Amino acid sequence: MKKIITLAALLLSLSAFAQRNCGTMEHYERAVQENPSYEQNLQNIENFTNDFLTHYSGEDRAVVTIPVVVHVVYKTTAMNVSDAQIQSQITVLNNDFRKLNADVANTPAIFAGLASDAQVQFCLATVDPNGNATTGITRTSTTVTAFSTNDAVKYASSGGKDAWPASSYLNLWVCDISGGILGYAQFPGGAASSDGVVIDYQYFGTIGTATAPFNLGRTATHEVGHWLNLRHIWGDANCGSDLVTDTPTHNTANYGCPTYPHYSTCTGAPVEMTMNYMDYTDDGCMYMFSAGQAARMQALFATGGARASLLTSNGCGTPAPVLCGVPANLASSAVSATGATVSWGAVTGALSYTLQYKSTTATTWTTVSGLTTTSYAITGLTSGTTYSYQVNATCSAGIGNYSSAGSFTTTSTTTTCTDSYETNNTSSQAKAITANTNITAKISSTTDADWFKFTTTSAAKNIRIDLTNLPADYDVRLYNPSGTQIGISQNGGTTAEAIIYNNGAAGTYKVKVYGYAGANSTTCYTLRASTSATAFREGDEAPISFESEIVNEASLANLTIYPNPVASSFQVQFTSNRSEQVYVQVYDATGRMVDELGFVSTSGLNFVTLNSDKYRSGYYHLLIINANERISSALIKE
Repeated sequence: MKKIITLAALLLSLSAFAQRNCGTMEHYERAVQENPSYEQNLQNIENFTNDFLTHYSGEDRAVVTIPVVVHVVYKTTAMNVSDAQIQSQITVLNNDFRKLNADVANTPAIFAGLASDAQVQFCLATVDPNGNATTGITRTSTTVTAFSTNDAVKYASSGGKDAWPASSYLNLWVCDISGGILGYAQFPGGAASSDGVVIDYQYFGTIGTATAPFNLGRTATHEVGHWLNLRHIWGDANCGSDLVTDTPTHNTANYGCPTYPHYSTCTGAPVEMTMNYMDYTDDGCMYMFSAGQAARMQALFATGGARASLLTSNGCGTPAPVLCGVPANLASSAVSATGATVSWGAVTGALSYTLQYKSTTATTWTTVSGLTTTSYAITGLTSGTTYSYQVNATCSAGIGNYSSAGSFTTTSTTTTCTDSYETNNTSSQAKAITANTNITAKISSTTDADWFKFTTTSAAKNIRIDLTNLPADYDVRLYNPSGTQIGISQNGGTTAEAIIYNNGAAGTYKVKVYGYAGANSTTCYTLRASTSATAFREGDEAPISFESEIVNEASLANLTIYPNPVASSFQVQFTSNRSEQVYVQVYDATGRMVDELGFVSTSGLNFVTLNSDKYRSGYYHLLIINANERISSALIKE
């Protein structure tokens, strides 16, 4: 009996002195050794994050919902955690990331104003990668006694479970982890096949096998924080940096439940934020993310962000069998002031098609059913209005899904208009316009271009450019006070163009409107340069496409960059089958032009040397364009 009591006391003692041990950095170092490009990927994400924090972090943003699939990999019955235990962990994640956890009320006054809602929530997947219904839980019996941080649990070939597509799901594995590791995560930028979070079954959720002092689900909160690009609060170094500006500098990790206030001996001896989820304290003593950490996580979901694809995931949607193919290749033609002909590609086995259309500002669709051809002439439309349209097909098996929407803009009823701003064909001739006011002008010939200028103030330094009512395929560019291009919108056809640039320096900006491939018209377009003290929403911006686009007969080909990663200077090589005006343009990861060189190409092989001293380290796209064509390639500046 005495031996039994002694053993029980020893187990209680070990539990009382248990310390959190996260394997994320160990995993990262191994992953970099296996794939050196991972480190550069993460640096590119860091560059993007810094730009987001500078220009976009103050925007109102919708709450992000992340579909989760939980892969339970077990050898014993105890490891095969219940559905209820899994749901308890999802509940904790939602409470912690939305600042709905009751214990956030314990935040000391000095940090209370920083405790933040990360605007991220989680749902167990209801639709699997094949579009079928799912519980969001997979269960895999294994012969492996315990896994380590080497990702074996993520592959069926090594006794684990293969990941679902990381672009659509957060993969969360639950298993036995050896070496005292509570869990580990993969930072963004790594291999998709191993992307996700691994949690030991003893520290998962709040019931069942959850073991004190890590029985409140905070191990998953901590590791999902890493998955969303957060670092340990002490920066994994004595007085290190976690890359967040509003968290105090910590000496090192804190364990257990430190007595408040706990002072750092780093510069300034700040009070440490020991209650932060990214410290190593016990579950009951961590209960907040800071505002800076929340903004850092949100950067991943901005346009072009490393995890932005999750925004369009159907992982938590309603599974619907596809009974008929979806029409593709939507196009519009014969667009007039009151009508247009729309067309689409044929669907195999289709008996008929249903078309629906509406103006973009309307809330209801006009539906035309029973169409037996792949085109339809729409009449009775309003002039100068943008319309959306989509099509589905009916087969013997049933009705299929609607296609993605196409759009067109009817022409204005005014056949001619007066352009009061000419001559303004060059930057030096830019005509002043009033901000927040619509103006009309026209591109009257193949060589015409319109330049305008407007002024921002320090009180209203956020800019939005809207180019609407387009009679032809027009594009627009925005230049800062120093003359550098900072924005471009190049939608095809008569689709409206928009540029957003927030938090710029006060001064005089210029706008260039021009026809793509010489497009012009006697009908006016509408331009509006808006300025505001409030940041414009990023979701309205039309992103730049860096895909190769060939409009007419291809003349540009064989683009190479040497060296790449680039040195202080680098050479661009391409072939052209004729002599013509071409431009070499370099864009950073946010879509802003950082370099441009124009010249007349020669027929055959062409060489151009550029200087990259003014580029910051990071990921860029290089484009070569002529009047009708563009080719592109990625480049890296280390």
